[in-house]
Amino acid sequence: MKKIIFLALLILLIAPLVVAIDVQVEKQSTGEVLIVEFNNPIVFNLSITNLDYSDNFEFFNLLGFMMSPEKISIKSDETKEIQLEIVSLASISERGLYTITYYIQASDKSRIDETLTFKIIDLKDAFVVGSSDVDPESNSIEIFIRNTEDFNFENIDVNFISPFFSIQKDFSLNAKETKTFTVQLNSDDFNELIAGFYTLVAKVSVEGEEASVEGMIKFVEKDIVTTTKKDFGFLITTKIIEKKNEGNTVERSETVIKKNIISRLFTSFSPEPDFVEREGGIIYYTWDREVMPGETLEIIAKTNWLFPFLVILFVVLIVVLTKKYSETNLVLKKKVSFVKAKGGEFALKVSIAINAKKYVERVNVIDKLPFLVEIYERFGGDQPSRIDKKNRRLEWNFEKLEAGEIRILSYIIYSKVGILGKFALPTATAVYEKDGEIHESESNRAFFVAEQRTKDVKE
Repeated sequence: MKKIIFLALLILLIAPLVVAIDVQVEKQSTGEVLIVEFNNPIVFNLSITNLDYSDNFEFFNLLGFMMSPEKISIKSDETKEIQLEIVSLASISERGLYTITYYIQASDKSRIDETLTFKIIDLKDAFVVGSSDVDPESNSIEIFIRNTEDFNFENIDVNFISPFFSIQKDFSLNAKETKTFTVQLNSDDFNELIAGFYTLVAKVSVEGEEASVEGMIKFVEKDIVTTTKKDFGFLITTKIIEKKNEGNTVERSETVIKKNIISRLFTSFSPEPDFVEREGGIIYYTWDREVMPGETLEIIAKTNWLFPFLVILFVVLIVVLTKKYSETNLVLKKKVSFVKAKGGEFALKVSIAINAKKYVERVNVIDKLPFLVEIYERFGGDQPSRIDKKNRRLEWNFEKLEAGEIRILSYIIYSKVGILGKFALPTATAVYEKDGEIHESESNRAFFVAEQRTKDVKE
């Protein structure tokens, strides 16, 4: 009994080996890929050799993939080349290499199991984009897009976007193919960018599916700093120094302007210098700044020579007037003030100060009365030597005046007619003799504004 049970178990163990089909399977193709967005059929080129009797063979799996063809016929010792397609019947979450186990079964249900390996990727992983380096002085760049998979793409729409350009292209891309494009560049679009690596984005659209693929663009370093100097102006001189960074790296710029101890007093700067140093009579102004790509550093130094010129002119004028005043032998100064009259008439007191700077002789002082007024014949100080009412003149005579001597002449004028507005009095004149020569001096003009009472005199 034990011997019978042992034989039965041995038969059960050996039976699968007996019923297994005798076929040889060789995979001829490589690089099969499944793009998740398309769920495309995966095609494997197989070479199958039947080493047994002629039979029909069926293909199937237990993992949810549809296989085609489902059944083929192979004669004894025959080798048949087939394309086995598999399609996933459900969504796949896996990415990367994936291995499926499938079965080849004969008509008597004997079978063998085989495996197939393929790659599962997203649409964006099927492409690689990139470009040549960008030189700040170049006017073009080459960009490319490469199909990394054994898959043909028809009617691709790609929008290439970067800080340097933006273009759109339509084309087809076969398996493992690379497309290259030349793009014209405009330096104004990237003159403020710093050297380094920038992202190139390719927005790919295929059969209604979209993907974004990123690559890199290298912006090579280039040091280009141009300096421009301008000088203009005569009395107001202006110096402008411009430093423009036309490269793509941050540049440190040092600018020095020299001024002497005189010109520095009348010079203004924009912007203000970072350092000021003095060596003897020379002043050094220094600007130490960083200039960004595309940025212009403008330094303005403005020297106003008009101000010292006006100061010198003013000093000369003072000197001339002082000298002229010092050379004057006799100075007359006239002023007028309001007087309240008992009868309510309009009345003014006129005063003439005579200042002898030097010794003078035979001095004759003449003053004229304005129209519409009469003289009140009471005088303060020296009495007039002559009153000419017809010609409206007053005269004072002095035999001599010592150097430094001052005489005050005064009189009152009035009018029964009211006077409004500004009232002007004529100048007084002095004729005198100095060292045997006749000279003449004239006073200032005196004014009175009738409306005013607190400040009646203007000279």
